[in-house]
Amino acid sequence: MRTHPIFVGCTGWSISRPYADRFPGSGTLLERYARLFPAVEIASSFYRSHRPQTYTRWAELTPPAFRFAVKVPRLVTHFERLRNPAPLTRFHQETAALGAKLGPWLVQLPPSLRFEAGVAADFFTALRQEFDGDVVCEPRHPTWFTAEAEALLRRFRIARVATDPVYGPGGDRPGGWPEPVYIRLHGSPELYASAYDDAFLADLAARLRTYAQTATVWCFFNNTALGHAIANALTVLGYLGWKW
Repeated sequence: MRTHPIFVGCTGWSISRPYADRFPGSGTLLERYARLFPAVEIASSFYRSHRPQTYTRWAELTPPAFRFAVKVPRLVTHFERLRNPAPLTRFHQETAALGAKLGPWLVQLPPSLRFEAGVAADFFTALRQEFDGDVVCEPRHPTWFTAEAEALLRRFRIARVATDPVYGPGGDRPGGWPEPVYIRLHGSPELYASAYDDAFLADLAARLRTYAQTATVWCFFNNTALGHAIANALTVLGYLGWKW
């Protein structure tokens, strides 16, 4: 059976000291990272803007098949709380410099942001007027895990991120628009710090294969505080038969 691509990587491309020996050779951290991973989630865009030239340089430093998922600025999601989508125009102009290597936009919402249908519809209408590519949303308030919210996400072709830990009923499974499937693993029981055990990673790899029968799959490890994201992501790629 023909399957869709599976992209596995980490949030950011920093290389912690315990795993440095897995990334031999010269080059920037991104170049070394991209020799082992097919994709990365850019989190720095959440905190600050990057010039188009920066995105162009990152694209040039990576192999042709490498892809970047990019996190939408917190100015839009956390400060303006979806009520002012205007900064998306600048964000689009910047990230477009990645060219064919641009993956999904990630809209991560704050835990305090409740689902309000009117606000969400206005925001995603403006977003879709600006950007027609893949968009995924990671809500962190339980009110987003309802039939009404699901219907709205589907209306605007927004995939809901599957996460660990879970933020609402069914949050461990993908929701919203079915393409792409996007998974973020933040570490548990200790957020950002805990490693995942081998049984979890083997089961995850099997689930990724299943999802890939119908959709492109993205899976990023954000348990980066102690460097476990690298080891966990490499283990999953090994189960998937990734060839370095």
